[in-house]
Amino acid sequence: MLNVIYEDNHLLVCEKPANMPIQADSSGDRDLLTEAKAYIKQKYDKPGEVYLGLVHRLDRPVGGVMVFARTSKAAARLTDAMKARRVKKKYAAIVTNSLPSYGNLINYIVKDEATHSALLVPEGTPGAQRASLSYTVVSKKAGRTLVDIELHTGRHHQIRAQFAGIGCPLYGDQRYNSKAVPGQQIALFAYSLTIEHPTLHESMTFTCTPQGDSWAGFSDELTALGCGVRCFYTDPDLIAVNKEAGVACTIRDGGEDTLEARLLSAFGEICPVHRLDAPTTGVVLFARNEKTEEALSGLIRERKLKKYYHARVFGVPLKKEDTLTLYAEKDAERSEVRVFDRPTPRSRDMVTAYRLLETERGAGEKPTTSLLEVELFTGRTHQIRASLAHIGCPVVGDDKYGDRQKNKVFPAGLQLCAVRVEFPDDPALPPRLRGKKLSVDAPFEEKSFRG
Repeated sequence: MLNVIYEDNHLLVCEKPANMPIQADSSGDRDLLTEAKAYIKQKYDKPGEVYLGLVHRLDRPVGGVMVFARTSKAAARLTDAMKARRVKKKYAAIVTNSLPSYGNLINYIVKDEATHSALLVPEGTPGAQRASLSYTVVSKKAGRTLVDIELHTGRHHQIRAQFAGIGCPLYGDQRYNSKAVPGQQIALFAYSLTIEHPTLHESMTFTCTPQGDSWAGFSDELTALGCGVRCFYTDPDLIAVNKEAGVACTIRDGGEDTLEARLLSAFGEICPVHRLDAPTTGVVLFARNEKTEEALSGLIRERKLKKYYHARVFGVPLKKEDTLTLYAEKDAERSEVRVFDRPTPRSRDMVTAYRLLETERGAGEKPTTSLLEVELFTGRTHQIRASLAHIGCPVVGDDKYGDRQKNKVFPAGLQLCAVRVEFPDDPALPPRLRGKKLSVDAPFEEKSFRG
């Protein structure tokens, strides 16, 4: 039975089952293209041969979103978009061994025609093609790591070969993972495809979620990933999200396309516990029931829930560590705060502690920066950004309180990330959360691998 995700006069989008070939081959097994043509023929009572244009492929063992063109015009436009890399392809994978939380993999690949395998070779090797992808670790459980991958090129067996090349082969990969057990299904799935509609010229994203034993243990994380949210911790009471930059946390702040709205579509009842500014990344908590939401909100009011951030700032603070007690007046019209050293009639206190982790001395056009660990004791608007700018160390990438000219040297955006939340051992909390620490790494400390 064909799982159709979307269809109109120009497109047919469906789910390719794992282990099904895209089109007929020497195996004689049923293939997706034939199944899709049969579906169109039967549904629309089409006489003669049905046209469906094949514009991209997935490896036979890999499942996920596939788009077919129903007209030659759509096929030509989609093919051009694929070649120009205007199509966004995202994959979920489970890898073995540990790896940095964020990274870019850049290699050169040659296809071995005798074995149909992809070989990683040095740059400049005859016939080698550049292969590039970026990834983010979503969650780690029982020695396995769920990874969110964005593919920038489309080489033969690219994802499988590149992760094997850094010692993190995919779970169940019979070709590139020497520890895969015969019969295991490879844990690689094309869960999201974003294209421009060939005639409407609107951006459209299609998703589906992998199922089966290979994905056991990551059900909630995969459901959320299909809605554009990376959940690194889930239990019956709480969901902890690793927020991307540019996404608002709550419907009140950002309307329909927010973390809260996405999680509501995935899980139903969700209660925001706290917020981050849209450009800030990192840990955001959502309660899955009112009891947990009330308990966490109470602990935040009592300043018992500890929140830590990493911030890369310009310059070097005068002290290696300090607690800043400052006072802020909010300017609602300009959506910013003014900071004072002493209380004013309209100000509220802001208490922020920092500790210097490292300093990177500038070279050439690149200015000196410092990496700070910051603890938040109060939760005022733009508190960290405004407080650090006030002491002469604005956050890198902060155009509101910082230096726009210097920020041009660092194009990665605001370098502020909520890296850790520590729960107190408090009876108001569900037992599994008492004394627990939840942490992520900062994306601006990502690593690149080249080979």
